[in-house]
Amino acid sequence: MVTKAAQDYLKALTEELEISETRYEQAYNRYRSLGEWLDRYNSSIRNYDPAVYVQGSFALGTVVKPYTEVEEYDVDVVCELKLLSKRQLTQKQLKQLVGEEIKSYRSANNFQKPPEEKRRCWALNYADEAQFHMDIIPAIPNGAEVRLLLERSHLDASWADTAIGITDNEENNYTVITDDWPRSNPKGYLQWFMSRITALLESRKAELARSLCASVEEIPNYKVRTPLQLAIMILKRHRDIMFADDKTNRCPISIIITTLAGHSYQGEEHVAAALFAILSRMDRFIKRDGQRYIIANPSDPSENFADKWEEFPERKDAFFSWLKQARKDFEFISNEYDYRAIAEMFSSRIGLDLTKRAEGRSGRKSLLRGVSSVTASTVATPAFGDKPRRPTKPHGFA
Repeated sequence: MVTKAAQDYLKALTEELEISETRYEQAYNRYRSLGEWLDRYNSSIRNYDPAVYVQGSFALGTVVKPYTEVEEYDVDVVCELKLLSKRQLTQKQLKQLVGEEIKSYRSANNFQKPPEEKRRCWALNYADEAQFHMDIIPAIPNGAEVRLLLERSHLDASWADTAIGITDNEENNYTVITDDWPRSNPKGYLQWFMSRITALLESRKAELARSLCASVEEIPNYKVRTPLQLAIMILKRHRDIMFADDKTNRCPISIIITTLAGHSYQGEEHVAAALFAILSRMDRFIKRDGQRYIIANPSDPSENFADKWEEFPERKDAFFSWLKQARKDFEFISNEYDYRAIAEMFSSRIGLDLTKRAEGRSGRKSLLRGVSSVTASTVATPAFGDKPRRPTKPHGFA
């Protein structure tokens, strides 16, 4: 049985990890403003039908507060020029097209810091007090080509139509006209992820709409969190703390955690149940092909999110080490009745300040009256096997 104290603590922890609605609105306003600029009357790329949309944790609803005050929120967006094709220009030309408009957007808005060109994107830095930066990935449509590729390989092409071609200045063909572009599909990945939570998300949006005397259409997704999203947030923070001092780039990437969690989630209605179910199932969705580990991108199964594990086996070892530690840590709290004991143990796993705030939320009343009245819930006991902030962006979608 998972104790009520454990459930209360996990619920309080997610409340402390969640960013405010104001932050979501700020992110939305920022990429909407950029989109309006790129589509203005005298924009140099307006005739190519630019579409700007958010990807990553802001789109998935799994973003967490920065661990320290010096960290920033990463708002990852795509700028897709929908009326261009790979036969019309090079990756470099596309990046320069979008980059010139980003530079003019920066000037028009009096940003102090100039846009920074990165490997695949342009980084737009806001004022320090905003605690935001936006990574903008230039892209063109690539759905038809990806669908054909997947179907020829007898792979699932369910989410292929929204695939895009993106730029990468480290590619050998960066400056030549070619059909061989790096590809991505953040919209397809988002659609797959949302398919894992659609029913519960819609029912909770309906509940919120009723309480506000509003329509469901008026409730944006970011106002509601499902157990899958909340569990991913907890796991990401646990990962961040465990690898906070690691300088070897072994930290498990968010897209792997998010993908395995999405596969493992089976509709659990409470965060404790979802978290323990995900931890117990995650490694079942890591495939083996000889010596190769495979974690397929659901929106493009020909892409392997674990493709670096063969070249850098320490990353594989770090993932399984983290999973083992997470199972151990969360199994401990599942049987604990004392809020203070949970908080003390998790101060080194989740962060001292965060743990104290979660303890205050979850245990205030029980700490005043003692813990003798805390009872166990009906969530099944987790049975885990013994298998073995500042992210580099864009690293995936999560």
